[in-house]
Order: sequence, then structure tokens, then C-alpha cells
Amino acid sequence: MTSDLRDRWHATTTAAGAGPDRDPGPYADRLLAAWAEPQRRYHTTAHLADVLARLDVLAPHAADPAAVELAAWFHDAVYRPDRSENEERSAALAERALPELGIDAARTAEVARLVRLTVTHDPAPGDTNGEALCDADLAVLAGGPDAYAAYVAAVRAEYGFVPDDAFRAGRAAVLRQLLALPRLFRTPYGTTHWEAPARRNLAAELAVLSAGE
Repeated sequence: MTSDLRDRWHATTTAAGAGPDRDPGPYADRLLAAWAEPQRRYHTTAHLADVLARLDVLAPHAADPAAVELAAWFHDAVYRPDRSENEERSAALAERALPELGIDAARTAEVARLVRLTVTHDPAPGDTNGEALCDADLAVLAGGPDAYAAYVAAVRAEYGFVPDDAFRAGRAAVLRQLLALPRLFRTPYGTTHWEAPARRNLAAELAVLSAGE
């Protein structure tokens, strides 16, 4: 997987306008090392690969697919489950790294904006780049029973330092917030293929958590 991701990073940075005299390899190595840090159980290189694979499906929806792919690479590049500034620090990392690769200021700013958007996953109407990234990131919610169970277990493992009662309460609040949204997915593909199964999964998980309260 790592070699495939490294190849993809090279292709994406080239498409995004990286300078031909810049070597993207060290940046790929640093990002992949970050995604493989030991505190991660869900936000891993497997999650990155999954988001990129979903963007292959959603790319025609985006105004700037290269910017969206770069945002996927950076969106959880900084991740500590006990901190709230992960997205901001990840966006700042993109703002430092991309100009060093020769990527222009406008695209760098768009990548950073998209990374920060993953705090809320609430793109404005017409923000096709944001819609593609957020849908790709949330598509895990629409997985089959085994995949969704693995996702839930990985999230719990990342928050292993949180006591069970507190985790159940916090997770239930997140699920209720998601279920209250008028739409989880904004792209036509996401609406058609992911909305209904995601809502079923969220409701089933919430029922299990509520039964344990």
C-alpha cells in the first residue's frame, strides 16, 4: 500500500503544479510516517487510501480534483485523539509544505481551506471541492456490517484513554448530531449510494449505545 500511495502522491503533486525541480519524495515519506503513528487506530494510512479511492469516484464532481486530493493527504496528517486543533495544525502543515513544492498560492490556500472544512463536514452550497472531500471522508459511515463494526472498534481504540461511560455519552451525542442533519452527503453519488446505509448504521449504533446507558 505504501508504495502505491507514494506513487499517487507524486502524480497528485505533479497534477497540482509542483515544480519539476522539486522532489516530492521526502514529503510523501513524512506524510506517510505521520499517518502511521502508533496512536492511530482508525486515522491510518488505510483511511487515507480509502478516502483517495472514494475521490476517484467523486472527482468529476470537484472543480479542482488535484486540490481535493492534496487536502485528503493533509486532512488528518496531524492527529492526536486528545486534542481539538488537529485540523488547524494539519492545514498549517499544508500551508508550509505545498509552497516548498512550488504549488501556487491559490491552490495552497484552497487545500488549507478544505482541510479546515473537515472540522464540520458542512460545505456551503456550490462548494463542489468541499462536497467531494467531505463525502469521501464520511463514506465509511455507509460500510457493510463488518466494515462498519471494524470502524466503530477502531474509533473506540483510538479513544482508549476515555472511560466507557464517558465514551458512550460522547459517541451517542456525535451520532445524534449526525442523524439530525438534513443530509449527510452532498454529492449526487453520495446521496444515492451512501446516505441510506449510513443512516441505518448510525441509528443501529446509537440504539446499542442507548441500551448500555
